[in-house]
Amino acid sequence: MEKQGILRLDLVNVYGEKLNEPVDINLRNMAITDVRLVRKVLASKRIKIPDLYGAPQGTYRIEVDSLSYRPAGQFVNLKASGITDVQMTFPVNPKKVVSINFPKYEDILPDIKRALNQSANVFSFEGKSALELYNALDDIRKAGMLNIAAKTNATVLPNGKTILSYVEELRELRGDRFFARVPKELREETKNSVATGLFYAVDSTLHKFADPSYSHAGSFKTKDNYGNLQLTFFMNIEQKCVADIDIDDASGLEHVFQVLRNELTGQPTNPFDIHEILVAYQKIDPGYSFNLHESAPVA
Repeated sequence: MEKQGILRLDLVNVYGEKLNEPVDINLRNMAITDVRLVRKVLASKRIKIPDLYGAPQGTYRIEVDSLSYRPAGQFVNLKASGITDVQMTFPVNPKKVVSINFPKYEDILPDIKRALNQSANVFSFEGKSALELYNALDDIRKAGMLNIAAKTNATVLPNGKTILSYVEELRELRGDRFFARVPKELREETKNSVATGLFYAVDSTLHKFADPSYSHAGSFKTKDNYGNLQLTFFMNIEQKCVADIDIDDASGLEHVFQVLRNELTGQPTNPFDIHEILVAYQKIDPGYSFNLHESAPVA
């Protein structure tokens, strides 16, 4: 049986740009014995791998490992002969991020800037607000805040208002969520949006708010398959409302990018991963980018 199949690979980041670094590629035929290992091939241009079996024995498992991105794999069915083109998209490896290009304060979304201006009592950052608060945030908190700002700004309620437009004051910032003072109207509009299919009600018992005077008042998720927005509401006796707002990774990395499962076992959600899911899967750009270890900057 002749090997007449040729695999041509485009390996790109979430912006569709080719990876500017060498990669290792492992190919394993799923029908007959044929294993190929291509080491240290530069992914800044198309990679052509000839002399492979084509259909009907042309099913290969591809696994790619790189310096700065999470390893990923997928199955490909090669044509009986000639070139089969495949593009694979890779999320950054958070451990290989050496610095982040954050937007200037004046360039962030107007509604998150307004909220920062009105937030002088954020937990661990008391007395800081506006630009001072923005500059004081560590990379993880700042990335998480910008992720949520972008997603909530892109989530429009049936009344035409965005979720972000309801955020009045930030109370606590974490890498995977923030707590914010919001008007009771946001809770009611979110509940009403269940009928339109934008949100659906979920269990809220795992979400906690530090102030014991507030009690659970419902939790809702968007129906995105990956990177979905969750709003969990708390209210006190005076009908003041706080929302725990987060973006759920779920199995996004494994399914959107086909990141190898053993790469993800036991790892907590990282805001850099959420960034990659938002950009690649939802076409929502949080406005910051990464400089990677041993790699050119990602635009």
